[in-house]
Amino acid sequence: MWFKNLMLFRFVKDISFDQEQLDEQLEGLAFSPCGSQDLSKFGWVTPLGKNGNSFLHSVGSEILLCAKKEEKMLPAAVIKDQLQEKIDMLEEQQQRPLKKAEKDALKEEIVHTLLPRAFSRSSQTFAWVSPEHGFIAVDAGSAKKAEEIVSLLRKTIGSLPVAPFKLKEPADVTMTEWLNEQKVPAGFELGEEAELRSALEGGGIIRCKEQDLFSDEIKAHLDADKFVTKLELIWAESLRFVVAEDLSIKGLKFMDTITEQNDDINEDPAARFDADFALMSGELARFVPELFEALGGEDQAV
Repeated sequence: MWFKNLMLFRFVKDISFDQEQLDEQLEGLAFSPCGSQDLSKFGWVTPLGKNGNSFLHSVGSEILLCAKKEEKMLPAAVIKDQLQEKIDMLEEQQQRPLKKAEKDALKEEIVHTLLPRAFSRSSQTFAWVSPEHGFIAVDAGSAKKAEEIVSLLRKTIGSLPVAPFKLKEPADVTMTEWLNEQKVPAGFELGEEAELRSALEGGGIIRCKEQDLFSDEIKAHLDADKFVTKLELIWAESLRFVVAEDLSIKGLKFMDTITEQNDDINEDPAARFDADFALMSGELARFVPELFEALGGEDQAV
């Protein structure tokens, strides 16, 4: 349940949700498994899994959603080999090269033939919707995956006025200044992981772990026109994370002092899930604005 990544989207205008109505809308796009000819299926499932019936989980105005995706696994090499065999056979029979449209039709036919026998893989993605704090946070490791769930929510409710967070100053410039000045903002501690990229084309990338980021070695890279594009930080002795220049947050780890607070709630999975979500959303609701303030503040101009 504890988010491991954050892809953040800011509401560009105030919005409120009727949770009962939203639950009905989510059910209208509930997940259903792939049929024999489906390449993929994507829809909503209950955040509580078998322990819940609602398509949303809420603590006050904070809403947790969960989307499930199933994809058929068709190796490109298998399709390519079968297609080439079919093309070679037909061209020999007809004594002429096949046209592109004919090859495309053959490929489609092969895909439909293979689909019923293909293995499938499933994944779930959680999204936290916070009208009170004005953002959506998706536990996704890529912008594409995050956009998928935001698009699904937009399709579900008809309209979703959100956009990625934007800063007054580029994050890479601010993070580079921190290392150059050997000082991070109050409330944050420097970790031991970073990525530095050259401002010059073909100038190289440096990735380091378990490294003193205030060392002379790192300073030499900064002096050679490299910028900090990823940086590990610790916030309020509660969260460890890596923030990137695109404002994505990866490797999010809640300290034991946070995650162990609900250890006395073990007998009721639903109650534990509810308590954990309340604790996580409360921590992140404080963390997100403090992080962006540390990075120079949001540019909230529409």
